[in-house]
Amino acid sequence: MNKSGHPDSLGPITQGVPKRLRRSKDTSTSKATMRGKPAPSKEFAFHLKPVDIARHLNRFVIGQQEAKKVLSVALCDHFQHVKMTQAGNPAPFYQKQNVLILGPTGVGKTHLIRSAADLIGVPFVKADATKFSETGYVGGDVDDLVRDLIRRAGGDIKRAEHGIIYLDEVDKLACGASESGGRDVSGRGVQTNLLKLMEDGDVPVVSPNDVTGQLQNAMSAARGNTPGMPDTVSTKHILFIVSGAFVGIEKITRERLENKSLAMEKCHAQVSTADLIRFGLEPEFVGRLPVRVACHSLDEDDLFHVLSKSESSLLRQYERAFAAYGIKLQFQPEALRTLAGLAKAEQTGARGLMTVLERSFRDLKFRLPSTKIKSLTVTAETIQNPAATLRRLLSKVAPKKLPDIQ
Repeated sequence: MNKSGHPDSLGPITQGVPKRLRRSKDTSTSKATMRGKPAPSKEFAFHLKPVDIARHLNRFVIGQQEAKKVLSVALCDHFQHVKMTQAGNPAPFYQKQNVLILGPTGVGKTHLIRSAADLIGVPFVKADATKFSETGYVGGDVDDLVRDLIRRAGGDIKRAEHGIIYLDEVDKLACGASESGGRDVSGRGVQTNLLKLMEDGDVPVVSPNDVTGQLQNAMSAARGNTPGMPDTVSTKHILFIVSGAFVGIEKITRERLENKSLAMEKCHAQVSTADLIRFGLEPEFVGRLPVRVACHSLDEDDLFHVLSKSESSLLRQYERAFAAYGIKLQFQPEALRTLAGLAKAEQTGARGLMTVLERSFRDLKFRLPSTKIKSLTVTAETIQNPAATLRRLLSKVAPKKLPDIQ
């Protein structure tokens, strides 16, 4: 690996994934599908093993080995069941393995799910639980999650029926959680509405509140093109994954275990069904989330590796931004270590990296494109004192005339 940790040094993007598992570019959304005529649905195929998924996740997400293992097994169990059912070998009493992930912000929960969905090749939808309401009059309707899957699948309903729905901030639905912004009902109603989706429900493709869609459907029915009743999409094979920080649940767990000194991350790893119910989630809702795993917070070493080893490192974004102006950006290892230390102090996980990078490069990105500078080597000093670095660089070149902006 070169000093900048550039992904080119890690080999091809599909390295470590067997050839038979590499997907071609998704071309399901075409002009035809955009006009409302979905392309013919391809037969669902799944040939991955848990190790294949975990290996893929290692390329993008640093740490979280237990979460990767649990998620890989749950995904394989679910989609192997779907494949066997479609092959004529149904399991009528199969219980869907929906997943609950606990963990603080910025630890890679969303990145884990999105990366896994991309590998499997199924549509993926992410939403925050706080945007939904029971009636849909104030806030969204939970059925819209399934309709979003249809849109992500390019209108292919069969493909949407094998998708993944990821619902973040589900802890905010707990009864007793603070509510603001004019929500018309409690989170309990939203939990209740999610129950039918998380097992086996049918959702109308056209929302009952979508007047335009209903009129188009009625006109098509009058012409004899489609049945009068709107088509539905089944949620039987849609996997639901929910997550949340669950701030305060550690107190409940410590009380149950009679251990007031137990660390928060160890509390998350030992959260029980009773703890979740006492926190404010409905028993029926918790019961539909049989697979549970906790993500740990990221330390300075983890953040350093997020920058230097992850194929989705933010460094690629900054290299690209400077390259647009003909400036080659290179990072020294000590700069990455400094970035990691400052990001750790932000207490927002990997999201702190963007905060620190933006603050460090703000003036450099504004001034350097208007100079003749063609390369910039980022050191620890650049991160710690970007203003001094900028003055030193500008003293060596004659800048182009800039507008009168400080």
